Amino acid sequence: MNRLKEKYQKEVLSALQQKFQYKNVMEIPRLEKVVINIGMGEAVQNPKAMDGAVADLKKITGQKPVITKAKKSVAAFKIRTGMSVGVKVTLRAERMYDFTDKLLNIALPRVRDFRGVSDKSFDGRGNYSLGLKEQLVFPEIDYDKIDKLRGMDIVFVTTAKTDEEAKALLKLLGMPFAER
Repeated sequence: MNRLKEKYQKEVLSALQQKFQYKNVMEIPRLEKVVINIGMGEAVQNPKAMDGAVADLKKITGQKPVITKAKKSVAAFKIRTGMSVGVKVTLRAERMYDFTDKLLNIALPRVRDFRGVSDKSFDGRGNYSLGLKEQLVFPEIDYDKIDKLRGMDIVFVTTAKTDEEAKALLKLLGMPFAER
């Protein structure tokens, strides 16, 4: 069993139940999925750039990414309907816990000038979004073999009803929120 999942079951469940006075164990918030997205605006001019992003995301997550297509044409960005505009991966169960553990304990501490993540990135329904400026913070990525620095968006989808519950869940799992 993954150590983050074990921590959730042994420590986080009881702490959340005690803090929010849940009557039923199924009310306690949990991580549902983690979605990692890389927007590829340069793929319009350079379709080969998509291959590098797919390879990087596959190394980081251990799962094959899906290439996302444009739903609408946008003339200002020279994008037509159906063009490849990004890659994304949805992680659930064991891979979700593996990735989250790696992100919290290995990748985030490697970010330059890291003082914690913002606690203002909740969406009002208990989901948290986080952006990284470069893929180099992950140990799987070899600096010499990358073609371009790419940022990524990471969304933690929880079953929490409010942002306060979701923040408590993520904080107990080890998310380093910035102290104000």
